[in-house]
Amino acid sequence: MQHSEPQAYQADPELVRALGRVAVFMGGDSAEREVSLKSGKAVLAALQSAGVDAFAVDVRGCLLETVDEPEFDRVFIALHGRGGEDGTLQAILAQAGIPYTGSEVLASALAMDKLRTKYVFEGCGLPTPKFRTMASVADAKQIAAELRMPLSVKPSREGSSIGIRKVSSVEELIEAYEKAEALDTLVLVEEWVEGPEFTVSLLQDRALPAIGLSTDHEFYDYDAKYLADDTRYRIPCGLAPDDELRLQHLALDAFRVVGCRTWGRVDIMQDADGQFWLLEINTVPGMTDHSLVPMAARAAGISFEELVVRILRDTLEDADA
Repeated sequence: MQHSEPQAYQADPELVRALGRVAVFMGGDSAEREVSLKSGKAVLAALQSAGVDAFAVDVRGCLLETVDEPEFDRVFIALHGRGGEDGTLQAILAQAGIPYTGSEVLASALAMDKLRTKYVFEGCGLPTPKFRTMASVADAKQIAAELRMPLSVKPSREGSSIGIRKVSSVEELIEAYEKAEALDTLVLVEEWVEGPEFTVSLLQDRALPAIGLSTDHEFYDYDAKYLADDTRYRIPCGLAPDDELRLQHLALDAFRVVGCRTWGRVDIMQDADGQFWLLEINTVPGMTDHSLVPMAARAAGISFEELVVRILRDTLEDADA
């Protein structure tokens, strides 16, 4: 299956005027600061290339200062992790009446919390690996008895696979918990799904071509995402057309039940029986040269410049609402 190559893109002059002056928020104080700076710079360059009047804001310290006498009309949020992706910044911008990209306050807060997102998946009948909350090392034996090893241990409210570990014993579970708990007091433990990993990017209520992921690392971790040059991306993803359609529909269902909007990415595993399992939703995915959303958009014939402008264009609907 051949995908069309994106054409050179220039935003419509009337759209550019309507968008006004755009601040690209990047950086922040989360553990994902460096990735966010890379994403933000890429977004800024693409917007400027498309003709949009955009400039960078490296957000540090008090988020309230970002809306103190703003010299911009809207915000493209390229902040990953806490503060920028978890509803905090979204709430501040909404209260100030400043349009911003991506999901709104509640959906952002929910999607950032892997544990509570899984409660929603479970409550809506969407498939997600069995899981437990781990509150102390004393929970280790009971969790190991209730869930099937190996297990994945995750800080519930970090992104970019930060702090995630695969464990195969109670001793490893305790060690992984202590490291995860240092990053987040809320720690999620779930059954590990052995099999291929896929990610589906969403753009304006449409699923883009799925990407199959493989790496020589134990899993698609931080290094595999942002640093390694040997991570393999499959587009087409390797699934039969009907299975890819099923995968895309599952991703759209997950995105909708959490209440997300405009753009994002859903990560999904497939087991040996062909069953898909939802892992998490990213409401401000990476936009670096290693990133998956631009890769999926390109496979759909959408250039990086067109992608960022389309994401930004949805903020005009907020202004008109």
